[in-house]
Amino acid sequence: MRRVELKIEDVAFGGKGVARDEGKAVFIPFTIDGERVTAKIVREKKQFAEGELVQMLDPSPERVEPECPYFGRCGGCSYQHISYRHQLALKARQVEQAMRRIGRLVEPPMRPIIPSPLPYGYRNRITVHAQDSVVGYYRRDVHQLMDVERCPIAAPEVNEALAQLRSGRVRDGHYTLRMHSGPRVFAQTNDSVAEALAELIADMLSQETKLLIDAFCGAGFFTKRFAPQFERVVGIDWDRFAIEAAKEDAGTNEAYVAGDVTTELRWLLQQNELKTTALIVDPPASGLSAEMRRAILDSPPRTMIYVSCNPPTLGRDLAELRHQFSVLSITPLDMFPQTAEIEVVAHLRRPEKAVEPPP
Repeated sequence: MRRVELKIEDVAFGGKGVARDEGKAVFIPFTIDGERVTAKIVREKKQFAEGELVQMLDPSPERVEPECPYFGRCGGCSYQHISYRHQLALKARQVEQAMRRIGRLVEPPMRPIIPSPLPYGYRNRITVHAQDSVVGYYRRDVHQLMDVERCPIAAPEVNEALAQLRSGRVRDGHYTLRMHSGPRVFAQTNDSVAEALAELIADMLSQETKLLIDAFCGAGFFTKRFAPQFERVVGIDWDRFAIEAAKEDAGTNEAYVAGDVTTELRWLLQQNELKTTALIVDPPASGLSAEMRRAILDSPPRTMIYVSCNPPTLGRDLAELRHQFSVLSITPLDMFPQTAEIEVVAHLRRPEKAVEPPP
């Protein structure tokens, strides 16, 4: 393995520093833009290479001491070596870069990133694994379990549950430890930022009153919050357990449908007045399928809110959705401090006149 001296130019989405060696991009984890390092090249491809940090020659002033003793070995966090304010700057820049490069937005309408009030101790749930009396997380880049006594990004109540689990005789398996009781369905892991997310979307929907369609609605986090301002709200999800949970306390103007999200969404858009319809989509990291993008473009609602946990797939989808929508704003939220993950909300509006197809 050859060793090279490199200057870190940027930090890519995913958390690795980016340097250049003979014109080729080299990705090095646990480095910060502006640093000068010695790295060993561990994997070389035609277009890029991957390296590992050997020696820090010139550290960034944004470098800090990680709070977690497992950092660097655990596969969960990527940014504990970076000051929190710089984490926010990096994530905002990564979103803007994805919108320019992949979304083909010349001037992305970026809003300031919304930080987490708690950079640590924010996770309301974690999933740990147990095998041969070892309880913890998998190591970075290796399917090998490491013993974890406490997770610094988890809420105190979650760490108490972890301590209780570890104190007994633990059977091999997977254990989700939660801060809150309730149905075992998808929910945001950072309560404070989830609340900020809901408030942000409420502002975007403030002029809408007729029909709200919530695709990938889960147990109705958005649907139930916004139901009072709409004549009718409809939530769709493939998870029948989440839909059953949503139905339990549904109001008279709420309806929930379990089934194929694309099929149900296409039917709803075709059956309702689009000029008075608002749509929220909160898909998995893979983004919207080609079939769902086509269903939305065939029957575009007046307002669309796209909640994404993956800026590259959001950019891909926006590049196509721009055929029918104007992108009014793009807002990053730091739902997952100390990690490379980013939540993003895009606000789209169908203009009165047809949108010129993007080049």
